[in-house]
Amino acid sequence: MGVLRAGLVGLGMMGRHHARVLRSLEGVELVAVADPGGDPHKVAGGLDVLPDVEKLIAAGIDICVLAIPTASHEEAGLALASAGVHTLVEKPLASSAAGAARLAEAFEAAGVVGCVGHVERYNPALQNLRARLEHGELGEIYQVITRRQGPFPNRVADVGVVKDLATHDVDSTAWVTQLPYRSVSARTAHKSGRQHEDLVAVVAQLADGTVVNHLVNWLSPMKERVTVVTGERGAFIADTIAADLTFHANGVRPLEWETMASFRGVTEGDMIRYAIAKPEPLRTELAAFRDAVLGRGDANVVVGMREGQAIVEVAEAIIRSAAEGRTVDLP
Repeated sequence: MGVLRAGLVGLGMMGRHHARVLRSLEGVELVAVADPGGDPHKVAGGLDVLPDVEKLIAAGIDICVLAIPTASHEEAGLALASAGVHTLVEKPLASSAAGAARLAEAFEAAGVVGCVGHVERYNPALQNLRARLEHGELGEIYQVITRRQGPFPNRVADVGVVKDLATHDVDSTAWVTQLPYRSVSARTAHKSGRQHEDLVAVVAQLADGTVVNHLVNWLSPMKERVTVVTGERGAFIADTIAADLTFHANGVRPLEWETMASFRGVTEGDMIRYAIAKPEPLRTELAAFRDAVLGRGDANVVVGMREGQAIVEVAEAIIRSAAEGRTVDLP
């Protein structure tokens, strides 16, 4: 296959970034864009802004990125699968687990690549963290904490923080630890007068018993995106805004204060800030999508639709837990 003819559905806040990266990606040519709402960020260039996904398919595309509101993912995705177009769907995959399953089944049946834009997986800090955990640098993992807080986003939010934002943390936690979720317990709040929840606090357990905590909101005047993984040798802290990774080692020097002599826990040790390359996560993600379509590289680098479905299932369990005030087990 020569140059891949790419289409883009959705020219909003995320769509404009996809358009920029697709235009600069080797082996890819952006040939068609569609958005019934027009082109507010003026990213179409010389391309006509088509009204719908059907017109986009008719333009003769090989691959497509869906960057439209979550509620529209299923219908547009099914049309692309039926047309045999390899597709990356922005996260979350669908507004329901059932819809996510239908999309996964459709792309499997069509035999084309279907993947999900969980872009945090491609953040250099988290990629470096996963490699270090995989190599056993932390030893046994005890706990994973994530905090994703900030103001209400300047984009369409047709779902609440659980499906819009917490899905980032659910996916990245399952990915860096390479463990599925076993149970979730959650509480949500509605403080901004909108239909969906704008704050969630989650306590969860992974399959091996690792304790997980997620704090996510759209109510904070500052931005924070932090993952802390604590284990027997210390703690890693990944800041995905700055793409920084630091390691806080358990101390080895004996404590001098007699009053602390009976303390059986760890002490503060050295702190290392790793120097890591920082390519743009979206570029890494779209390059992985291109390579999966071309059959080169590791096909597991993209986030498959079955993985995207599992993340939506955890999100629905979080929402159900908050609504019913109980812990929800996952299969």
